[in-house]
Amino acid sequence: MGLFGEVKREFIARPDESKGLIIYKWPDKNIRMFTQVTVQADEKAVFFKDGKVVGTLEPGQYRIDGQAIPFLNLIIDSLTGGNLMIAELYFVSTREFPELPFGGPIDNIKDVETGLAVGLRVYGTYSMKVVKPEDLIVKLVGTQGIESNDGITGWAQEQMLKDLRDTVSKKVTAKELPVLGIAGHTEEIERLVIEGSKEHLAEYGIEVARMGNFTINLKEEDEATLKTLMRDKAYAGQPGLADTAVKMGMAEGMKKGSGGAGVAGTMVEAGVGAGIGASVAKQMTDSTADAAKPNKPESEVTDNK
Repeated sequence: MGLFGEVKREFIARPDESKGLIIYKWPDKNIRMFTQVTVQADEKAVFFKDGKVVGTLEPGQYRIDGQAIPFLNLIIDSLTGGNLMIAELYFVSTREFPELPFGGPIDNIKDVETGLAVGLRVYGTYSMKVVKPEDLIVKLVGTQGIESNDGITGWAQEQMLKDLRDTVSKKVTAKELPVLGIAGHTEEIERLVIEGSKEHLAEYGIEVARMGNFTINLKEEDEATLKTLMRDKAYAGQPGLADTAVKMGMAEGMKKGSGGAGVAGTMVEAGVGAGIGASVAKQMTDSTADAAKPNKPESEVTDNK
């Protein structure tokens, strides 16, 4: 090993190029006695061995010495005469990581008003920070091998979406949230996401600080279907509106000279629901057919008498 390598082993610190990483793992498991370790103000240093956290160093400068730092005695290698300590050393950032992408399908949810299953989706950003580096190392790094930024933030997003699906489904079923117009409840849902994530992410030492640019809405085709069905329901429940809409459709159809079937189509175009339009179309078709039948000659009527 060259001179640079020897000096590097005597001074341990997170390199500048890794400042953007949530977790940085020191590449050498063999740590010399009396090596100087520098822990920056926005991070903690965690010693990990055999699936357990041996100890944690707060921000500051330290000399690796079992007398000054008692927990280090647990990782001293006796075979080297006490000159080396063998453990994995992680530097974990405790600062807030902002503008992380968040979003995806919430799943199909049954609309209580219409009985239809519709697709909801959510998009936005969130910020997170590590509040307990020891839990993060044990639960994600030690058991699942997740160390990269994408791995950690992606895993956190999955937990948030899972909780959001469950929460929104329950709220919609209980009629506490409407499916049509759910975008108007963005602030409430955002608060539910943050509160729900605390419970699921706390055991992994992660905390969601805030959400940003949060949007929740229906798929465009599902929103159009729901609006049509709700409009039909409004017409059916108010005869005056239905009668007006029917007359509008009839007038438009007659203007086009399209007959009963054409009137039904025109009525739908004019704003009358498919159910109402079909019913009226049948009545008009029957009336049109009766009107088209030829009248009997007057002589036949007289003879019959």
